[in-house]
Amino acid sequence: MTPGTARSPVVPALRSARAVVFDTDGVLTDSARVHAAAWKEAFDAWLAALPRDTATSGAADGAGAASRRPFDAAEDYRRYVDGRSRLDGAAAFLAARGLPADRAAVAAVAADKERRFTERLRDRPVAAYPGSVRLLRALRGAGVPMAAASASRHAREVLAGAGLLDLFDALVDGVEAARLGLPGKPHPALFLEAARRLGIPPGRCALVEDALAGVEAGRRGGFGLVVGVDRAAGAGAAGNGAGGSGAGGAPEGGADTATGPGAAGATDAAAGTGTGSGARSGAGAPTRAGEDTPTARALRRHGADLVVADLAELLAGREGEPA
Repeated sequence: MTPGTARSPVVPALRSARAVVFDTDGVLTDSARVHAAAWKEAFDAWLAALPRDTATSGAADGAGAASRRPFDAAEDYRRYVDGRSRLDGAAAFLAARGLPADRAAVAAVAADKERRFTERLRDRPVAAYPGSVRLLRALRGAGVPMAAASASRHAREVLAGAGLLDLFDALVDGVEAARLGLPGKPHPALFLEAARRLGIPPGRCALVEDALAGVEAGRRGGFGLVVGVDRAAGAGAAGNGAGGSGAGGAPEGGADTATGPGAAGATDAAAGTGTGSGARSGAGAPTRAGEDTPTARALRRHGADLVVADLAELLAGREGEPA
């Protein structure tokens, strides 16, 4: 895409981007809810098995019985594990609860999560969000280079199962990140590698992410536009502003998006000490669907220039958007 291109398939904020890098889970496919469910089962099993006299270390989340309360598949997922590697996510959650986060404990929880996620993935392949498919196809038709980047080692499998893999020019997944020794989000290394493989400077790339750590990584990496995705904002009105039926937040295959990761949102307190500076001049305003939710505010605090509830909102030709 070049600035001022006639009949651009995307909204003005995205037109100056020469390439687009996409996160996968929760952005392109409904796999985020599968990850969240697997994490909940793994963490809850670990918490239930802890001896009553296990010492806690004055965590922000409280001590004693409070440290053993069940994992919240919405808020805890977004706050501690979304967008991170399994080991980093397990360590972050256990440390936040003031629980032992030594290498053995972290590895055990991470391995249990991996087993549970793999079982769920085998039983029911994840689906692609229709709005995401529409945007990917529009960008592909316009000749815009695209990369998928994910900390998950299952990203290639998930994208292939959802019929999206062939739409991308590059993929950097958890397997590649481990091979290259890339640090996890909010470090921008994963996304910078994706931009490098596309041959486009990060400042000329757009990044699309739903995780707080991910949008912060995009800002740290100097990406020209960072788009946050707040799926919960459109859950009550799937297809709002996205072309109606078949274009909204419900993934192909009919999976419900009203619950799961992001449904409860992330409070401003959960945004922590994000380094994002908010929307930059010319980036455009957040969509109505994502304008006032706690999750949208947290995404902007961590570095998102604009927030959408569904990727179809980035397509030109919607009501109020110039074609």
